[in-house]
Amino acid sequence: MAGIVVKPRARILHGHDWVFSSEVLKIFGTPADGDVISLKDGKDHLIGSAIYNSKSQIVARRFSRQRQDLDLDFFKRRIAQAADYRVRREVDPKLCRVVWSESDGLPGVIIDRYGEHFILQTLTLAMDMRKDAIANAIVALFGTVNIVERNDAPIRRAEGLDLRKSILRGSASAEMEIEIDGLKFDVDLLNAQKTGLYLDQRPNYSAVAQYVAGRRVLDCFANEGAFACLRARRSD
Repeated sequence: MAGIVVKPRARILHGHDWVFSSEVLKIFGTPADGDVISLKDGKDHLIGSAIYNSKSQIVARRFSRQRQDLDLDFFKRRIAQAADYRVRREVDPKLCRVVWSESDGLPGVIIDRYGEHFILQTLTLAMDMRKDAIANAIVALFGTVNIVERNDAPIRRAEGLDLRKSILRGSASAEMEIEIDGLKFDVDLLNAQKTGLYLDQRPNYSAVAQYVAGRRVLDCFANEGAFACLRARRSD
């Protein structure tokens, strides 16, 4: 397997999972952009497997500290671990961010779940090349579900990727109603901002409402208005 030898003071030797272009001591083999590569220190010790993109300032993103390929079994295992973690934390498993990029060991992958709709973003080249395998893993784990691709985030351009959005699996309908703390919101999963709603902020909606009761509040850049609506309900 081709790979990179990192410089002695590279961040990855101190716990960080990214290798920046300035931290590469040498490249061995002939890795292609999007490949899985080996990462080694100056003593030829393996320090993990990473995804590679020479066009990005972050040339390598580690996803395992062992030798590991990106296959269907790997994606199923990582997504299942991430979903399990949410359940243990008592997060609603049908209305949550199931996968959050590096924090769940899947660099550049975001998966939000709205009931039977899954929203997939692949913000790194290697993961974008394998988005069909990721979608297959979602179906294998959660059954017959709808999967919407929301790859219209401008950050993709830093990886040399174009912007697109589409229905990857299931129904062409991507509009639905969800309920958060007793309030109902209409969400357009294909066209609204981010993945339809700022679902990663869901725990903060109620938390902020507790602190602003009885106060005048200006909610800028409100999107679906979840912060403002929950705050207004607290003042009733």
